[in-house]
Amino acid sequence: MDRTAPADETATPTPTGAPVPEVPGLLDGVPRQRAGGRGPCGTVDPGGREPTALEKPRPRLRAPRLWRLLPTPTGTPFTFGYAIVLCVTSVISAYADPALVHALLQGSSTDVAHLVRTPELVLVGSALWLAGGVASPFAIGFVLVLTALERRIGGLRTAGVFLLGHVLATLATEVPVGLAVLAGQLPGSSLHRLDYGVSFGVAAGTGALAGLLPPWLRVPLLVGFGGMLLQDLLAFTDPMTDWGHLIALAIGVATWPVVRRWQARGPGSPGPARG
Repeated sequence: MDRTAPADETATPTPTGAPVPEVPGLLDGVPRQRAGGRGPCGTVDPGGREPTALEKPRPRLRAPRLWRLLPTPTGTPFTFGYAIVLCVTSVISAYADPALVHALLQGSSTDVAHLVRTPELVLVGSALWLAGGVASPFAIGFVLVLTALERRIGGLRTAGVFLLGHVLATLATEVPVGLAVLAGQLPGSSLHRLDYGVSFGVAAGTGALAGLLPPWLRVPLLVGFGGMLLQDLLAFTDPMTDWGHLIALAIGVATWPVVRRWQARGPGSPGPARG
């Protein structure tokens, strides 16, 4: 087969029977093949380069999305809805009649007297109020900690961690009060000690969240938060509540094996099927 020569050159016919030089990567009978093309077996000419379409894209640096630190109705429905409820009760406690507010708080208190009579009601009702208002450290921690935890393990599991710390730390602090009153070590008025708020649940959530963070975030979080709780305990202003915060933090740390499995499965993944 004759091949077309450029205009300024004269095509020299190939003598009959003359051997055709073998060029790697070229197909017989196909004109104008590029030197950098692929061979018949998919090899690439050493002098050529990979096509642009096959090159791996370079990873791009992503700016941190600060809005993910806050709850949203679709991304973190549990934390978002709970925060709305706490805002409503905070407005009530700030602007309602003081006598009404005191009656509501007293009726929701997880003191020994209420725990004996209506434990389920007060354990839920006490978690609907913010001690110190919306600007308190535990109110801010509620938003940040529960949002981060819910984005990692899901809403129902976050609620379970919060409730576990809230209930167990409450019982761990109020049962000794009741026993001390029976033993005559505390006055009978201690049975009606006003006790409400979300701080035990937040402390448990903080401990659980620390287990899902890388070490460079986990260590400062535990040291900073734990140091704050120890400082409050040493101040001896409210030792029972301060002990409850440390107990709740330890409960959250104890959930690390469970919450890490939950994170590995994904926020919305179901548990293993049972036969």
